[in-house]
Amino acid sequence: MASYEEKKEELAALGAYVIAASVEDKESTITMVEETGLTMPTAYGVTDEDVADFDPWHGDDHHGHYHQPMEFLITRGGNIFGSMYATGPIGRMGVEEVIRSITGRENRRLNPPK
Repeated sequence: MASYEEKKEELAALGAYVIAASVEDKESTITMVEETGLTMPTAYGVTDEDVADFDPWHGDDHHGHYHQPMEFLITRGGNIFGSMYATGPIGRMGVEEVIRSITGRENRRLNPPK
């Protein structure tokens, strides 16, 4: 999330905004936001039922039952044009990849082939 925080002005210039969500309770989420300096909206208390329609990956191991990360790029019209489901700490969308994806999509939208 730190890389997204660092690029928030560049993302905003593209009309892109980041919203985070956590399974943690309100107090733990506030602590994490304060400790990391995040300024993006961050939801808390996400449950299995909240994300069931996204068909998430779950972890079940010595840490217990938990959600693996999910990331979505959503258009102005509310359609998903990119997503990433991780099964661990590898495989997350890099902010530079997101910026390239949005820039490319906007270039195609504003300059359609003739």
